[in-house]
Amino acid sequence: MEVTQMLVVLLLFGLLALLIVALAAQGRKQWNKKSRSHRDDGKSNGISFHKCQVHKKQKQRHRKEKPHQHIFIHALQAAVLKSHGGNVTSMDFSNNGKYLATCADDRTIHIWSTKDFLQREHRSLRVNVKLDHATLVRFSPDYRALVTWLANADTIRIFKMSKKEDGSNSFQPIADDFPKRHKAPVINIGIAETGKFIMSVSSDTTIIIWTLKGEVLSIINTNQMNNTYAVISPCSRFVGSCGFTPDAKVWEVCFSKSGQFREVARAFELKGHTAGIHYLAFSSDSCRMATISKDGTWKLWATDVEYKLQQDPYLLLTGLYDEAATMPCILALSPDAQVLALASSNNIRLYNTKRGEEEENFYKVHGERVAEMTFDTTGRFLASCGDKVVRVFHNTTGQRAIVEEIRGLLKRAPTETTRQRLNQQLIQAQATLKKLGAVKV
Repeated sequence: MEVTQMLVVLLLFGLLALLIVALAAQGRKQWNKKSRSHRDDGKSNGISFHKCQVHKKQKQRHRKEKPHQHIFIHALQAAVLKSHGGNVTSMDFSNNGKYLATCADDRTIHIWSTKDFLQREHRSLRVNVKLDHATLVRFSPDYRALVTWLANADTIRIFKMSKKEDGSNSFQPIADDFPKRHKAPVINIGIAETGKFIMSVSSDTTIIIWTLKGEVLSIINTNQMNNTYAVISPCSRFVGSCGFTPDAKVWEVCFSKSGQFREVARAFELKGHTAGIHYLAFSSDSCRMATISKDGTWKLWATDVEYKLQQDPYLLLTGLYDEAATMPCILALSPDAQVLALASSNNIRLYNTKRGEEEENFYKVHGERVAEMTFDTTGRFLASCGDKVVRVFHNTTGQRAIVEEIRGLLKRAPTETTRQRLNQQLIQAQATLKKLGAVKV
């Protein structure tokens, strides 16, 4: 009996041992399967993470890549000025021809040396505009101050040159900005070369004449429905304005012999267009004016007249510019009035003002529309802005005009000495054109 019970116990222990072994084997099998599953998941997650990282890096690289830069190449391009980080909205050459000031929406103004235009590198003096940016910039007559229009403050701020401890120059804002007087966006500012007044014009019908300290001398109502542009003449006597009406108006800013402001009086009008005028400009001696109109024509006028004796300006030439009928246009007149530059969208064309013929064209000059153009004081260069760069062009149209003029003078030269001098000038002008590959006269 005892033997039987012992056998039963041993059998039960054996069955229990077999059950434990079976369960252990089953657990080990499940564990291995689970481990393999985790390893596979780990591998899968690793690949997925790697792909995610690659995709992330690609996106970061894409974000870091600079936006597409506008490419423009032309044989007559003399320089490309690139220091601005935002779109350049305005520029101005100093009266002595040595400097070019540019402003952009990156809160900076840069002052460039014109002697570097033909060099590989173009250095500039940077002026910071704190908490705002300038949309317009003009040099003072002595080039020791900058007159600017601020985008956010809607007012004029003047920056004056000062010397640093190391002897270098800097421009710092004066204590107070001008008071806010305009009720519509300002489209241009200017300072008289005599230094007697500052002009600002807004897109309604308002032109304000200021002292250099921000006091209002006069407010002009142009009665032109709206203004499209206004500018001070280089002789500082006149302010020309244009707008919705087909007539450009010229006002005289009058001062006494002692320099005291007297009044602003209507001087004369330029009548001949049949639609509103986009833009106007004076020659350096104020004896010529140019206008571009929505009627699709540009005109050159003689303004050296005795307007006080009721003598009207007279038309010298009319040229065609079809784009002016469908879109806003701007212009620049060379100092000697021999060349007219017209711009619409991002294209520029240069015309000879004696014959009205187009002589040069620059297409897609900027990535945005041309915001402003200006000739330097010598007439050698034409500068334009519209995106983040300023482009400077050789004025070959002006050089050809000089060649043509010298040839005309040679035919009438009274003495041998005069002929020799003119011949030398002709040789130099032709050599310049040949160097630029533009000898078509």
